[in-house]
Amino acid sequence: MSTQPSPSRRLTPLKRPLNLRETVLEQLRTAIITGEIAEGALVSAPTLGQALGVSATPVREAMMDLAREGLVETIKNKGFRITTMTDKELDDLAAIRLLIEPPSMPAAVGRISEEGFDELERMADACLVAAETEDLQEYLRYDREFHHFVLTHIDNPQLTELATSLRTRTRLYGLKALAQTGRLGPSAHEHHELIRLLRNGDGAGAEQLMRAHIGHARTAWATGTVDADPADAPIS
Repeated sequence: MSTQPSPSRRLTPLKRPLNLRETVLEQLRTAIITGEIAEGALVSAPTLGQALGVSATPVREAMMDLAREGLVETIKNKGFRITTMTDKELDDLAAIRLLIEPPSMPAAVGRISEEGFDELERMADACLVAAETEDLQEYLRYDREFHHFVLTHIDNPQLTELATSLRTRTRLYGLKALAQTGRLGPSAHEHHELIRLLRNGDGAGAEQLMRAHIGHARTAWATGTVDADPADAPIS
């Protein structure tokens, strides 16, 4: 008897509609994280608004949000400067994430409802579609929302907020190259693997997978060096 694909595999994931401010924020955040807007660049709200086809107001509001996230700094009477992240600083971010995110995975076991798993499947599907269509804005958005949603089930709001903040500040300059060479899709599959491990109550496996997932942020995702991509390494 042949098996039929699940509905989530047959349907295209729907995108959650964003308002103008959210759209501008996501686009600018993606441009900074992927290096499309270079580190150290001095930009103004009117100039960015003209490039995006919007007024300066939503851009200025978005840049203030990004300043709170640590991605830009305000320069009086000039605009905003994209913050510079050294390799040491990025290594430090990854080290902190490794200390708090992977060990938290066992605490999520048994706390996610079936409706919660359905929501995670939806986000994982959307992330995979974005990876395969080279939509980095949607990829980063759903990746961030996916991991934030998992962490909300460990009942530690401060850890969840810190982990999400560190993920947002991480620069991923190699992401575009990986998407263009078709290597981002396999990495996106890790979201589905994490769901499987959590469903099966395998907290240790989920922790191990998260360590590999964060490791990507400082290897292939950061540099775009395909040969260095650990995504092909088996998860035992």
